[in-house]
Amino acid sequence: MSSATFTHAGIIEQACNASERQARTATLCACIQAVADQVLTPAEQKRGAAFFKDPHSSQETRTSDDPADEVFWLKWKSYGEAATELCR
Repeated sequence: MSSATFTHAGIIEQACNASERQARTATLCACIQAVADQVLTPAEQKRGAAFFKDPHSSQETRTSDDPADEVFWLKWKSYGEAATELCR
């Protein structure tokens, strides 16, 4: 019996690959998923993945008065900066 290696794309990688952004590549999407796995919880990844499909929702989160949204936004922003630096 042979063994095969299967990779399962995470939710950020899936959202990135499904996005219509011109700069997206499979390599870039895999990289930003790897960064997400180090920085964000699964729940935060799920929430952030929605931004790929609906970018306006990120603006709503960023400008929200809800303290929980502010905490999430600061973490998401930090993640974005790390992914930008590491996934060039």
